[in-house]
Amino acid sequence: MRILLVGHGRMGQLVAALAGEYGCEIAGIIDPLSRAHAGGPDDDRWRDVDVAIDFSSPEAVATNVPALARRGTNLVIGTTGWQRDEQAVRAAIAAAGVGVVSAPNFSTGVVLFEAIVAQAAKLVAGQSDFGAWVHEAHHAAKKDAPSGTALMLKHAMEEAGFTRAIDVASTRAGHIPGTHTVGFDAPAESITLSHTARDRTCFARGALVAARWVKGRRGWFTMKDVLGVVE
Repeated sequence: MRILLVGHGRMGQLVAALAGEYGCEIAGIIDPLSRAHAGGPDDDRWRDVDVAIDFSSPEAVATNVPALARRGTNLVIGTTGWQRDEQAVRAAIAAAGVGVVSAPNFSTGVVLFEAIVAQAAKLVAGQSDFGAWVHEAHHAAKKDAPSGTALMLKHAMEEAGFTRAIDVASTRAGHIPGTHTVGFDAPAESITLSHTARDRTCFARGALVAARWVKGRRGWFTMKDVLGVVE
């Protein structure tokens, strides 16, 4: 299975390092800031690529994803912070008739954590004494804050029926791979749920699992679809 890497930063390099374990070959790299850059999304050398994995930048998604989709290339989008362009990107995907797995976080644990948080929010929603909060911490180089995962968790809580305000806070420091904490607090007690990534390989492995899953599929999917998580 031939994979095109869009973005060759820390995550792209991890995907490349782990690709062989998943029966994948790196066909090339699109990243003008990298020495490994081999051409833009319209380059003819990508015609036999099975899936492109995008860990680039928010600004690049709106250009690269539609261009690759027009070539008939299925995609895995792990970049976050591009939601202002989501409507246009989704329209391009629908017009091209390709398959996409898009997620703010490709960790298997985070997908399961979201389902747990949603269930907790559903249970707590009817207890008016409890307020709710979400806190996320990442490395200093992460550009978007709050993280896409934090916003996903907040949305999951709201969709589960928690209608009161949910405070969301962020920390950017050092080399933290990623920690997300959800809390429900009442006058005399507190409930805290937390997920911590020990290193970034869980994200790269999840992206490769998604790439293998989306090959040959058509439509817009999330990691819940990939892992068969039923709400």
